[in-house]
Amino acid sequence: MTFLSLGIGCSLAAFILTRIISIVIAKRRCQAEAARQGCKPAPAIPNLGFLGLTRILDYLKATREERGPPQFVDAMNELGTSGEVHTARVQVLGSEVLVTRDPENVKAIYATHASSFEIGASRAGCFEPLLGLGIFTQRGEPWRHSRALLRPQFSREQISDMDLEERHVNALSAVLKTGTDGWTDVVDLQPMFLKMTLELMTEFLYGHLPLQIGQKTDAPDREEFGYHFDAGKGYLGTRLALGKWHWLVNSQAFSRHCEKVHQYADYFVTAKLQLGPKKPATKMEPQEPATKGKFVLLDELAKHTDNALEIRSETLNVLSAGRDTTASLLSWIFYFLSRHPRVFERLRTAVLAEIGTDASSIEFTKLRSCHYLQHCINEALRMTGIVPTMERESLEDTVLPRGGGPDGTSPVFLAKGQRVMISIYAMQQRPDIWGDDPGVFRPERWEDRKAGFEFIPFGGGPRKCVGREFGPPCKPQP
Repeated sequence: MTFLSLGIGCSLAAFILTRIISIVIAKRRCQAEAARQGCKPAPAIPNLGFLGLTRILDYLKATREERGPPQFVDAMNELGTSGEVHTARVQVLGSEVLVTRDPENVKAIYATHASSFEIGASRAGCFEPLLGLGIFTQRGEPWRHSRALLRPQFSREQISDMDLEERHVNALSAVLKTGTDGWTDVVDLQPMFLKMTLELMTEFLYGHLPLQIGQKTDAPDREEFGYHFDAGKGYLGTRLALGKWHWLVNSQAFSRHCEKVHQYADYFVTAKLQLGPKKPATKMEPQEPATKGKFVLLDELAKHTDNALEIRSETLNVLSAGRDTTASLLSWIFYFLSRHPRVFERLRTAVLAEIGTDASSIEFTKLRSCHYLQHCINEALRMTGIVPTMERESLEDTVLPRGGGPDGTSPVFLAKGQRVMISIYAMQQRPDIWGDDPGVFRPERWEDRKAGFEFIPFGGGPRKCVGREFGPPCKPQP
């Protein structure tokens, strides 16, 4: 053995030994601090397979089969005799993740201890190949910049363009042929809603109107874009589930989908920036339009930056957040209404009485003030958990108020870097919060109810959704 190889071997052994010692020291420090603050460990969900690999594979399989969210309910219910365990630990590929469905812990993460939490450090790497670095993928100062750039554009005055929605709803209605009895045949609405929301969102983002038959343009094909966007997002869920191991999910097909999505967005961004220099703007505030024209996010962003990559990333981030969630919510609402004729009749009566049938008279404020309509939307969000989980990571040593010990009432200590998974779906299925019938679609449960941190469809805290004005008024109560 040469002196060089011996030196390399000694250095490697010293590094490994130092790393092991530092881990042991950090673990003992955390145990001592947890004991000092009266914390106890949360119960552990049994490990499956080496490093929890079997459990993550089971979860990915369930997600593909569209039964992923109930797995969190089942896993926690297995730990107690009557579903009393609401916070637990689980091993995922060698890392411990704390899973919670406790509103008090959610309140701590989003409100009382909000400065101690951020999105996971691996999210940017998971999403960047398709969406770029934008408001939903960045942390810290880059995220604050994105927030300042986008938030003014999502004021109620900016986004309450009822004409935009009306055009696309009319286009959908034209496809739904009714018979002599006034009803359609059996139809699969979900792909229609996905197509409609893609067209609506791309017009909102880029000012791109659907083409008339026979009209020619050099713009990239929107339906092709939709295919590549959906296929690319299919990879993102798996990459996010793998966390720091996301780089294992990569392929030429994924790269191709990303390339096509970028080409579509770049066409509109480049065309906009080539029109001339951006308008001066001294601060991130909405500017009064020179004319009462329609609102287009691309136009507003171009007033503040001429960075084409930044504009592309921000618009794709917004598209990713707004398109699928809206289409899914619409699909679920019609699913429930078709199976609950009593609810449908009551909703129809309320809409006719409070909003009317004249499309030109429908106003944003009327939609939000129709209480039974909002109850139906809230109940569909509660039942399905359109965004079923949220992930956060502790930026420093901190404590969650509940979940530790045999009865789950003791605080739980989180070391810096600890991952926390909020199971929104599981929290919204708790009988002790929602009554004995959480699996029943019953909009009346929302009468005289003020939503707290047990219902957070738009998240909470500093990172709450900038597009929440599009949705029902369900602000968490402090």
